[in-house]
Amino acid sequence: MRFRDFLRVAVLLFGGAATALAVVSVVGAARDADTKLALFAAGWWTGATLLGLWFGRSSATTPGIARLLSGARSTTSLPELEPGAVLFNRMWPLAVIAVGAGAVGVFVPQVPAIATGYALMAALSWRRQHAAVAAIELRDGVEFWFDRSSPFKQPQLVRVPGLRKIAPTAGVERKQPVRL
Repeated sequence: MRFRDFLRVAVLLFGGAATALAVVSVVGAARDADTKLALFAAGWWTGATLLGLWFGRSSATTPGIARLLSGARSTTSLPELEPGAVLFNRMWPLAVIAVGAGAVGVFVPQVPAIATGYALMAALSWRRQHAAVAAIELRDGVEFWFDRSSPFKQPQLVRVPGLRKIAPTAGVERKQPVRL
């Protein structure tokens, strides 16, 4: 799976988890007629949204993603195309947290309310990372793909040749065709 596609899907999965957890917490607060929880949740979600927007404002890669890209090994062949396995191996912690918080939220609606804020913050923090990786790929003429690695260890990327962007050089004027 291409790394920039993974980043896009990760943002959508975090957003989806945040939505599902918000529904569980709102239903729990409505069932208990807990207005304090509803107000706390609205404030926390607003704060988490603002923090996520602030953390994700840069168009550069985060230091962790930059380290991951710089540590990619070069190869001339694509790794096995297993997007489902890659997503499961890398996003299982989100699934465990979302399902766990949702299950606990049936009895204690404060838990999914708090988890919703963290999922919102993560989704909004990563929202521009795929574009930063795409810019690096265009600049260097490579593509970054996931390589097989353990779901409990740091992911491994491979760097394969791709298409390079060829831009006109600055200061060189094009000659206009002569029309008769």
